[in-house]
Amino acid sequence: MFNSLSPLQTIEIIGLAATTIYHQLASYRDRQSAPPPGQLFTTSDRQVRHLQLRGSGKVTVIIDASLGGVEGYLLINELAKVTKVCVYDRSGYGWSEGSLLPRTSQQIVDELHELLAIAQVAPPYILVGDSFGSYNMRLYAHQFPGEVVGLVLTDGLHEDGMLALPWSVGLLKAFFTLSFGFVAIGAALGIVRILGILGVFELIKPELKKFPRADLQHVKRSFYAARHWLTMGQEMWNLDNSGRQLKVAKNLGDLPIVSIKSQTFLRPLLGIKFLFLPAADRVRDRIHLDLLKLSTNSTQFCADNTSHFVWVDRPELIISAVTDLCLSLIN
Repeated sequence: MFNSLSPLQTIEIIGLAATTIYHQLASYRDRQSAPPPGQLFTTSDRQVRHLQLRGSGKVTVIIDASLGGVEGYLLINELAKVTKVCVYDRSGYGWSEGSLLPRTSQQIVDELHELLAIAQVAPPYILVGDSFGSYNMRLYAHQFPGEVVGLVLTDGLHEDGMLALPWSVGLLKAFFTLSFGFVAIGAALGIVRILGILGVFELIKPELKKFPRADLQHVKRSFYAARHWLTMGQEMWNLDNSGRQLKVAKNLGDLPIVSIKSQTFLRPLLGIKFLFLPAADRVRDRIHLDLLKLSTNSTQFCADNTSHFVWVDRPELIISAVTDLCLSLIN
């Protein structure tokens, strides 16, 4: 076989094999020597799910991350200075096992509600939902209003805009859905881990450098796993189903809601402005108008100098929103 390959092709195959072997060994080492930062719980569907608690207070902040995100690990330390904080891994991310059930908002809410009960994380809750996580937290607030005293939406989604995307943004959504499968293959081969070690994550998003290395490693560890990217694909594939499920959650009464709106959906990458960005920003503008109508007690903050990844660009805005909600509840 190798006789028919050029020297360069042979080197590439050997390099890929070495990368994959290293990734498998490193993954095994992580499982053996790097325990999860929180606790593992077995739920009624016999799935293991991970939850971490920090801080103290009468109100518990529950963080639900963006599509494929585990950004709660980068926010938990600062939020824990304000009140008790709960970060959990949705099925397929971090230390939580994957699931064959549809990754829709309703399924995620059902799993979270059971996990909080098993872990004895008692309400009242302030729910923080980032991007896709805003769907999940909104639906949770609708289904369990007696448990929720506040809601923070970080560049959140609204189903009316998401279910009526212009063709250019729809193509972008389809591109991401397909690309997650290809990246999952790269993760299985160890390529994503090597890129992470080389600092490519920080090259793409320099703001990541400001977070503690140990917390950032929790995030990277999840992205190194193929199941992380496969779960992203599942959640994206079911995004319209999740949106239709949210149609019942358009009226949250007078629940205090803080909606943080980014300045733009995506910043130009390496100076390149993509054609779909203006259309994506128009969709985002409509979405944020609809989010303000969810409650008679809604407030919107426009986050200057931010992309959709507000939790990276301006994490202090999320901390401030949670702090203000906690203070208003005390008063």
